[in-house]
Amino acid sequence: MHDFKYVGGQLFCESVSVEGLARKFGTPLYVYSQKTLTDHFHKLDRAMAGVPHRICFAVKSNGNVSILRVLANLGGGFDIVSAGELGRVLAAGGNPANCVFAGAGKTEAEIEFALEQGVYSFNVESVPELDRIHRIAGRRKKIAPVAMRINPDVEAFTHSKITTGTHENKFGIPLEDVEAVYARAAKMKNLRLRGVQMHIGSQLTRVSPFEKAVRKVLPMVRRLAETYELEFFSIGGGLGIVYQPALASGQEEWWRLPGARDILTPQKYAASLLPLLQPLGLNILLEPGRFISGNAGVLIARVEYVKKTARKTFVIVDAAMNDLIRPAFYDAYHEIVPVRRRTGATLKADVVGGICESGDYFCKDRRIAQIREGDCLALLSAGAYGFVMASNYNARPLPAEVLVNGRKFALARRRQVVEEIWSGETIVPWLK
Repeated sequence: MHDFKYVGGQLFCESVSVEGLARKFGTPLYVYSQKTLTDHFHKLDRAMAGVPHRICFAVKSNGNVSILRVLANLGGGFDIVSAGELGRVLAAGGNPANCVFAGAGKTEAEIEFALEQGVYSFNVESVPELDRIHRIAGRRKKIAPVAMRINPDVEAFTHSKITTGTHENKFGIPLEDVEAVYARAAKMKNLRLRGVQMHIGSQLTRVSPFEKAVRKVLPMVRRLAETYELEFFSIGGGLGIVYQPALASGQEEWWRLPGARDILTPQKYAASLLPLLQPLGLNILLEPGRFISGNAGVLIARVEYVKKTARKTFVIVDAAMNDLIRPAFYDAYHEIVPVRRRTGATLKADVVGGICESGDYFCKDRRIAQIREGDCLALLSAGAYGFVMASNYNARPLPAEVLVNGRKFALARRRQVVEEIWSGETIVPWLK
């Protein structure tokens, strides 16, 4: 599942002591395992070997340029949702011709930039967007490659804030309208119909929603592919990961956990979908993010205070919701383990940050290992939607990021200097 493990009571990332990294680079600190990134990419790649395919990593899950370089070196493409993310891919040495541009709100400037860079396809989310892309392509004397994003109206059974494939969501074109939109697009001389795309949500832990969605759209995809000589069918991303305890219980192998047989794996995913996809004869695009990067990263935080009241114990750490917002935003679970493991009793506590919000917490009333002031804790499974959602709330500088490869490690991002937070601001003339 990942390459964070205890060695002699100390948490290691691959062959590097996490405590040593915290001493060298300070906390809060994101630490990423290159081996985990690589292993997860290869597992999905091998599982889908039965069809021609491309893995387009969802940059929104983790945009660090070193992470993107690792995946570009593996032959991966990228799923981008902004001009900024395309810029990150370029900075990492990625090929724009392996990028698909998604997102419901593409601006004119973003479309122009992506056209100039030569992205593989725009995943079109609405008729107004289609018209805009055609207009800009004509003005630029270019042919824009497009694929319509189908909204199949399939429930993903995931968190309401990360489900994307029902008619209640802002994404995609309703299934019943798709063929008419393709017919409209086919008449636009500055567009090239390159494929079909869908995506139903994130952190899916069962294969059945994927299978249901593919089965639902397949007849239409076949008709569209034959009529317009399409190249690809993108089935999106959304493969979930294991967030529940593995290290804290001493069960470092995820398959020993209760309910492990039900965990969605690339093998189960492929076994269900390949028989449906193989007869199409199209290139299959996948757009995973969390599956590749989620368990490849941890957030290290130092304990500032252990505060005991008549009813509660609060473990107050130097990381906060601005560094990792998922628990506050989604009520998300992250396993929290000591960087240096001690024997003895546990305690029931809330692990919280120092931000002036009651919602600034990482867990509530959870049984954790005995810790003391100055100890470091690791918040596991923080490699996706961790740093990318960080902010400067309460004028807190962004944390550093470190990439580990075997015994090697290096800063992938230096810690933000506090003065940089307001460096783009100015006192307006009439206040001087």
